[in-house]
Amino acid sequence: MDPSHLSDVTLKTAVITVSTSRTADEDVSGAVLKELSEAADIPVTFYQVVPDEIGAIRTALREALSAATCVIINGGTGITHDDCTIEAVAPLFEKNLDGFGELFRMFSLEEVGTRVLLSRAAAGIIDQRAVFCIPGSTSAVRLAMLKLILPEMRHIVTHANK
Repeated sequence: MDPSHLSDVTLKTAVITVSTSRTADEDVSGAVLKELSEAADIPVTFYQVVPDEIGAIRTALREALSAATCVIINGGTGITHDDCTIEAVAPLFEKNLDGFGELFRMFSLEEVGTRVLLSRAAAGIIDQRAVFCIPGSTSAVRLAMLKLILPEMRHIVTHANK
């Protein structure tokens, strides 16, 4: 990669888990996100579990944006009546990263088959920060982090701050 596409930005991750049924003690996917980020030497500076409610998601997102350069929201991206992460976050995107959702679904197809049609994974830029909305399953979290988010986080944050 062209070094001009990367700058010495400080990377910090925020993790938000959207779930009405899980607590922080039961949040395996949130724990995996934190573990993978810290293993990549990117500190987690914000963590919260919030219910599937637009107001709660946006409140946590505002706090996370002030604490991190990359916000990863897991859960609430499906199509059930209470899934509302995309409705809460996508209208706030200043720039959409359409390729993230496209690639996430392409990679997921290998793991879950055509059930990938139900995924509304999305990403964008808000206030010069990268924001990713991913499904809450542990396998989806691992796929998103290892194949997409961690390899490109510095690149995305660099461009978001130009």
